[in-house]
Amino acid sequence: MASSPKAPPADKRRQILDAAIRVFARQGFHATRVADIADEAGVAYGLVYHYFKSKDEVLNELFSERWSLLLDAIGEADRSELSPRAKLETVAGFIFESYRHDPELMKVIIVEVTRAANSFGRTHLAEIRRAYDSIAKIVADGQRAGAFRGDIDADFVSMSFYGAIEQLLSGWIFALIPASDTDFEQAKTLVTATICDGLEPR
Repeated sequence: MASSPKAPPADKRRQILDAAIRVFARQGFHATRVADIADEAGVAYGLVYHYFKSKDEVLNELFSERWSLLLDAIGEADRSELSPRAKLETVAGFIFESYRHDPELMKVIIVEVTRAANSFGRTHLAEIRRAYDSIAKIVADGQRAGAFRGDIDADFVSMSFYGAIEQLLSGWIFALIPASDTDFEQAKTLVTATICDGLEPR
């Protein structure tokens, strides 16, 4: 009897990463063992180590994959012909849509990386800072164009903008606020209005 075809290496690697998302989201990074990831993925324990040196490397990979997409989305919004306000709304919309379509992954990134200042957050500080700097550039360009008032530091605005978004994500992650499709759609407009109305030229 012919044996069933084996999954290509790339698929096995993806299978392990997807399994890790589910386990990290369910039981937390620190409580997760490599064996748990292997069991979730339905692969041999040693195969996880074939692709990744440790569970830390798995988490690093998951973060870098998603964060690179965010950086690309911010860059694309910045290069567009949209108004500065619309650019910020586009960025907020991308982040909220990312949560809407992959809440487990976003939970892992928020809880285990961007809020873990003493461990993974510090490891990825340069990547995280790039997102803040890119948002600050949109704000600074808007200030130079007269769309935003110029007496508020662009870095401060960027941190406030992303901080508001992260707080909303945390509210959804921990089921503290409603999370319907309407809530997601309204959130990108409301968070942008909250920041940008305060930036209206006096």
